[in-house]
Amino acid sequence: MKNWRIYLVLSFCILFGAGILAKLFFLQALNGSYYKALAQGQIFYNLEESIRDQRGEIFFADGEPLAINVEWPLVSLCPREIKEKEATAKALAQALQLDEGVILEKSKSNDLYAIVKKRISEEEVAKIKDLKLKGVYLKKEAGRYYPQETLASQLVGFLNAEKVGQYGLEGAYNETLKEEGERNDLALTIDYSIQFTAEKLLEDAQKDLKIEGGEIIVMDPASGKVLALANFPNFNPNQYSKVTDLEIFQNVSTQKIYEPGSIFKPITMAAAIDKGVLTPSTTYEDPGRIDIGGWPIYNYEQRVYPGKLTMTTVLEKSINTGAVFAEQKLGHNNFLNYAEDFGIFSPSGIDLKEVYSDNKELKKGYEVNYATAAFGQGIEMTPIQVIKAYTAFTNGGKIVEPYVVEKIVRSDGEIEYPERKEALSVISASAASQITAMMVSVTENGYGKAASVPNYYIAGKTGTAQVSYSSLGINKKGYSDKTWQSFVGFGPAFDPKFLILIKLDNPQSKTAEFSAVPMFKKLAKYIIDYYQIPPDH
Repeated sequence: MKNWRIYLVLSFCILFGAGILAKLFFLQALNGSYYKALAQGQIFYNLEESIRDQRGEIFFADGEPLAINVEWPLVSLCPREIKEKEATAKALAQALQLDEGVILEKSKSNDLYAIVKKRISEEEVAKIKDLKLKGVYLKKEAGRYYPQETLASQLVGFLNAEKVGQYGLEGAYNETLKEEGERNDLALTIDYSIQFTAEKLLEDAQKDLKIEGGEIIVMDPASGKVLALANFPNFNPNQYSKVTDLEIFQNVSTQKIYEPGSIFKPITMAAAIDKGVLTPSTTYEDPGRIDIGGWPIYNYEQRVYPGKLTMTTVLEKSINTGAVFAEQKLGHNNFLNYAEDFGIFSPSGIDLKEVYSDNKELKKGYEVNYATAAFGQGIEMTPIQVIKAYTAFTNGGKIVEPYVVEKIVRSDGEIEYPERKEALSVISASAASQITAMMVSVTENGYGKAASVPNYYIAGKTGTAQVSYSSLGINKKGYSDKTWQSFVGFGPAFDPKFLILIKLDNPQSKTAEFSAVPMFKKLAKYIIDYYQIPPDH
């Protein structure tokens, strides 16, 4: 037995190895799925937080945050680690203000991991820490937060539960914002103060005028920078799942068409002046009614304006028959060509998702369609298309594309400026100047008087259009009693610093003169004071 020591050591090694193998069998074979799940869960959280932290954030022009990344605390539990399930469920229910039965059910489940409550408060975090419950864990979940809540909600959109951008900037720039391994922040053209003021005006319009909806767009007319893109009603992106009417997510300014009404008349008039077939002082006599192909066309409230009227008066008094006269002088083919140049049949090019109308009815060539389109009825546009068309009057005949993202700021400090299209000339500088003067007369002598700001030349045009049954989702031809009431204006008229479109859905007022126009004045006055624009009158 002189080798007994060797056998003893060998036996010990065999027993020790067997113990290790048994432990490995217990961990891997019997409980492997449990520990694998725990490990995968930890890796999932770490990786997920890392990836989501890289999503770019969104900021107003002054740096005020619109969409940011945050870490939300949550409470989770591991059912198999909880021995005193009833006591644990009761303590959690009291601390988190939850149903005890629901928590107890989760603690008795066969799940390896269960979330009890997300986005808990700091007070709740402290309570959970004090309880020191076995099998209950505090974790952090990366998420998206919109500190402005309802402000600019349709503009920003939201990040859904699958971490995919939906609507607004979150949707349009989803690939840029989520670029893996890179943090791309969006710096916007939107001015926080102007956006806030515009949305407040819409809220007041709902109270005072009972509007069913409305939009306000403010633009820097020289560059195409959108300074405000306000919608009503709006929503809170932090609570998007509570919204039942999904249409509220749409940015109406870019995603819904409407018939602009008389704010289209300056476009018709500009085309005729540019073509040389009439001037601001060209006269005609208002018949009060025009019959075209068996269809009667009237002025608003079937008014008749006596005597010889100039084209300037046509805009001042918003006379439908005068717009038809101008279109007929221009000619149908020329009218279509100018409409195309003004962007009526194509998207505006804004860096957001948008829709547009082909206006197929107008292109069919019926005489009555040209006549009604001349004063903005029977022709379809989005609000962003309208305000883009008006940049021709503020830029010497050149149209500029609107945009909302000023620059993309990368994590390495590199700055990318999105490519901008060159402004396109659609009418002569002379024609643009003449139309501007005519629209100044609208705010000084016509139905736009309530838009005038003392000591400043303001150019603008009112528009009140009937809402078609088809726009209301009613399968019926013709028009309802509802109206769209709009006003487009800019100032100072001969050196514009701002361009504003206000559109209201069915306000309780007869025309835009009593709804959109006073709102324009308030916003224009605010911007003049805000920018400290010197008087030009």
